Amino acid sequence: MAEFLVIRLQESPQDPVSWIAVDDRGARRGHPGSGMLEDAAKEIRERSVIVLVPATEALTLFVDIPAKGSRLLTALPFALEDQLADDIENLHFAAGRRREDGSIPVAVVTRKILADWLARLADAGIEADRITPENHGLARTPNTLSMLVSDDLVMFNDGAKVEFVIPDISPSEALAATGILDADSSDNSDNESGDNQKPPSRHLVVYCDAALADQYEKDWALLRHELSSVDVNLLPDGALPRLAVTVASGNGINLLQGRYGAKTEFTALFRPWRYAAIFLLAFCIVGFAGKAANYYRLSVENQALITQFTEEYRRIRPNDTREVVDPVGTVNSLRRSQGTTAAGPQVFLPSLQQLASAVGSNTAVTIEAISYRAGVVDVRLIAPDIPTLDKIVQAVSASGRFTASMQSADRSGEQVNSRIQIREAGA
Repeated sequence: MAEFLVIRLQESPQDPVSWIAVDDRGARRGHPGSGMLEDAAKEIRERSVIVLVPATEALTLFVDIPAKGSRLLTALPFALEDQLADDIENLHFAAGRRREDGSIPVAVVTRKILADWLARLADAGIEADRITPENHGLARTPNTLSMLVSDDLVMFNDGAKVEFVIPDISPSEALAATGILDADSSDNSDNESGDNQKPPSRHLVVYCDAALADQYEKDWALLRHELSSVDVNLLPDGALPRLAVTVASGNGINLLQGRYGAKTEFTALFRPWRYAAIFLLAFCIVGFAGKAANYYRLSVENQALITQFTEEYRRIRPNDTREVVDPVGTVNSLRRSQGTTAAGPQVFLPSLQQLASAVGSNTAVTIEAISYRAGVVDVRLIAPDIPTLDKIVQAVSASGRFTASMQSADRSGEQVNSRIQIREAGA
């Protein structure tokens, strides 16, 4: 369940603002407050912020064009240009949700006024998630006339496309301006002529400040005489709670679109996940810090072991000043250079056996000399040609235990003098 702080601005920056906390189910989460914007900022806490702006500064119109998204916002100024007195370059357009009949409600406000509202909020340290004309807080009910009377201001909608705000006018005068009070005679004439046009609703729901209810008692009596029904609901805490629960449930056009909407929409998207993102970021930082600490510790230990190994190696071979890059290879080299008797027979005798088997199949080959040192068997051979020597090398290596390689081959007359080296595979 999401909570919102709904703040209602006044036309003058010097006038106090009002606010109330509500949830997305339409329930109030506290009592209304009043004061300066800085006071309202203290009540935000973890709530999203919806700002209601004066309805007299925002015009609501309707268009029916197929565009969507950014293309719709681009097309709106040109689609509504003929209905506006001001230059479209000075106006900001925001689109609402497409309605059942395909039409799209559009809120129009001058850029200068919108910039002033944003500046007032920024000065108080408030970042709004939505900015909505206050008259959009008057719920739109199909086939029902809705009116809100507060602070000498009348807000009205007919549940369809008629929607306006008029200051300093009585409820009956506002309703008369729509032509609904004269609808009876026109309906009868239409019906007699066979016109099937649906007549306007004759049921009126009124929300009125308690202080104004008695003042407009004659209006209620007149309207009850003219309409099918008039339901007057008093607002003991003023209009804000009624407007707030409507916009908190998702109704109304958000003016923060286009150039004004990118940052705010991203913030609204991120807000539900901010704690998870913070936790994930902290987890990654701790994990990387632990890996870095382990890497540093192992690097220090590795360097200490290399230093210790180098010192020991210098004692064995004091004349070898080269940097020790491969300690394992260095140890294997030391072992081979020792030529121990324990390892000798394990390499020397089996290698001779493998060599004898390879030479036995090539009777034209003569063994001149055999020597063994540090795990390596050197064999001097006389062969009729190079291919014969290659066969011997391949035959010795075919066992998989030993690796034979030809070290030299010199032709002398019709024979080839060569030297073959045999060692354990992998040594």
